Amino acid sequence: MDIFSIFTLCGGLAFFLYGINLMSSGLEKVAGGRLEGLLKKMTSNPAKGFTLGTVITAIIQSSSAVTVMLIGLVNSGIMNLSQTVTVVVGTKIGTTVTAWLLSLTGLNGTTGMILKFFKPESFTPILALIGVIMIMASKNNRRKNVGTIFMGFAILMFGMTVMASSMSPLAHRPEFANAMLKFSNPIFGFMIGLIVTIIVQSSSASIGILQALALTGGVSWGVAIPIILGQNLGACVPPIFASIGVNTNAKRVSGISVIYDILSVGICFPMFIILHMIFNFAFVKTDISPFGIALFHSAFNIFAAFMLLPFVKVIENLSIKFIPEKAEKEDKSVLLDERLLLVPTFAVSECYKQTVKMAEIVEFNFINSTKMLKSYHAKKAEQIQKNEILIDRYEDKLDSFLLKLSGKDLSEEDSNKISQLLLAIGDFERIGDHASYMLKIAKKLKESERKLSGEAVEELKVIVHAVSEIFMVTLESYKTDNLQLAQEVEPLEAVIKKLIRKVKNRHIQRLKEGLCTAELSFMFSDLLNDLRRVAAHCGNIATSVIQLYDKSIDKHEYNHRNKDEDIEFVNRYENYKSRFSVSKNKPEEGAIV
Repeated sequence: MDIFSIFTLCGGLAFFLYGINLMSSGLEKVAGGRLEGLLKKMTSNPAKGFTLGTVITAIIQSSSAVTVMLIGLVNSGIMNLSQTVTVVVGTKIGTTVTAWLLSLTGLNGTTGMILKFFKPESFTPILALIGVIMIMASKNNRRKNVGTIFMGFAILMFGMTVMASSMSPLAHRPEFANAMLKFSNPIFGFMIGLIVTIIVQSSSASIGILQALALTGGVSWGVAIPIILGQNLGACVPPIFASIGVNTNAKRVSGISVIYDILSVGICFPMFIILHMIFNFAFVKTDISPFGIALFHSAFNIFAAFMLLPFVKVIENLSIKFIPEKAEKEDKSVLLDERLLLVPTFAVSECYKQTVKMAEIVEFNFINSTKMLKSYHAKKAEQIQKNEILIDRYEDKLDSFLLKLSGKDLSEEDSNKISQLLLAIGDFERIGDHASYMLKIAKKLKESERKLSGEAVEELKVIVHAVSEIFMVTLESYKTDNLQLAQEVEPLEAVIKKLIRKVKNRHIQRLKEGLCTAELSFMFSDLLNDLRRVAAHCGNIATSVIQLYDKSIDKHEYNHRNKDEDIEFVNRYENYKSRFSVSKNKPEEGAIV
């Protein structure tokens, strides 16, 4: 094997690693909402967690990536430690899929039309051509992502073929045969598998290298098995690095991965050596194929998983014991850990969940601020002020995270969702600001011991009731991506604007007649402005929900269209107009002022 063969090997490895990355990225984008749906089912139920870990890893083709993602989830407080144990176990089986795909390279010596079709050099050029056509010609992003998967797989298999061809001369070299004899020492083989996996940071990649080497025909089962076991242990190293700088519970997720790998390899490796010493397995001296490597890799991981699944609580407790709580109080909680950026589709989903949490805090502040106009409570006011600081923190962290996320390679769906999130976060934060402004007015009314006129109070009740309804409808439409509810917001907003204009005109008349003081007039006017702006921000949020369903909608054109020609809008408008009217000088049922 000369220097040029080494260059070819390195090039093949580069293609191989890039192909894995490209295919995984395409699979993740195509999974899109399905992956998000799976993640939402993440519970402490062992069977669900195990299945979930297996499926997600099979989709994104990296057990290390999923484990790092779990570390980020626990560090953000989104998951607790016990939920991650069976997921980690499941990832070990999910990662074996790549080895089975790579085992197709072992069909090189087969004959027959059907088997010949499954040889990589037969079908990967076709996949590459289809992939390129889909990427270049299709306007549909989903088809482009499917094309990316085809291209990724074709590049991966090409890299595998290049690596195999660069190593093929080794089969006829006596030096290679002597080297394989040294590898027959199980401890030496185990260490080689461990070191290579640590270097390439991927057990799938190191398994692929071993499968390419096996195509030379000089690798026996006795050599391959210890290497595969070393590769499985090496897969726990990336999560160790990922756990640097996180809270104790997040470090324990890495601990669970390490303990599981040590136990699984620590039990199976000595078991293989002892059984071989007793029974002297004849097959260990025979050559192993890429298919055999995939088979043993899967068999080992399935056996280890079902052997250790009954002891997941023990593994969790060991992790807690080896990584105890720090004596000093930790304050490393974060809204969104940057490790979540590893899987952008998932990160978008978690940003949405955090935005909903922020919106629920805004809901508390808005409802209680309006109640304060009727009866002021100092303790409740203090809670609202604390919440306002928290809302600002949510906005700052989410905006920063989403801007980083927008720089990732995203599907069209995720890109649109990020745009919606960024707009909605700003609108919810502004609603929280207006709630704080109303609280200050309520405090002034309390301290001045002055009261609005009876007519002004009744008018305010109607408007507060209407604005409360538009906020609740908006929040529910945003939480559930409900188009029908989102379409209710615009006509109600129009009714509120008209109500406020009418009330302002009446208020000016009362001011002229001396029925209201100048100071109270300013406070009343400020309240009306705050309520009008809350309704306007609700309109913005509802429009962003509608835009998710119809991406062709332009916000400005949509808001300024001729609404008289929109029959549904007119019907909804008339319905709300009949419900909220200041001509009725009596309190609305359930009014909060």
